[in-house]
Amino acid sequence: MEAKFDNREAWLLELGKRLNASLFNDKMPKKFRVTCGWPSHHATSAKRRAIWQCFSPECSKDNTHELIISMFLEDPMEIAGTLAHEMVHAIVGVEQGHKGPFRKLALDIGLEGKMTATYPGDSFKDKVNPTLEELGAYPHSQVDVLKVTQKKQTTRLLKAICECGYTVRITKKWLEAVGNPFCPIHGPMEVA
Repeated sequence: MEAKFDNREAWLLELGKRLNASLFNDKMPKKFRVTCGWPSHHATSAKRRAIWQCFSPECSKDNTHELIISMFLEDPMEIAGTLAHEMVHAIVGVEQGHKGPFRKLALDIGLEGKMTATYPGDSFKDKVNPTLEELGAYPHSQVDVLKVTQKKQTTRLLKAICECGYTVRITKKWLEAVGNPFCPIHGPMEVA
């Protein structure tokens, strides 16, 4: 698919405007910005990676809702679902969290799953596919900082096991310096 936009922010903002018209009946606050970046918490977490964030207008000097889509995302439908999730926050108010009005609106537009981690359902995809085709390719490629920031383990604890099941861990340095550890009942242990 050909890219029709020079940068991802222009693509994201246009997607936001179109989602506002087609899914939300223009309920989105007039002042909002969409950008691609790192959310303020857990953006680079290996276990609980945050892929979105909505800042209320009180956080912005010019009283604008700020929506952030993670640089980790590159699939247009996943981005559309993510942006719609954040737009729901902006419409109902960030202070509402993921319950009550947030849940109702998210389900109404076709988002599914746990409300803290929604994903596009079939009805959402049916509504949004034509828009994504019109917008063309998302001018972005995934950025995964975990590929270069995660440290490789440089020390390794060795496991020593006794026949009774007693287990200890020891470094190679201590194993070489003092020998195999001892089980309090059976004596020397085997290093696995």
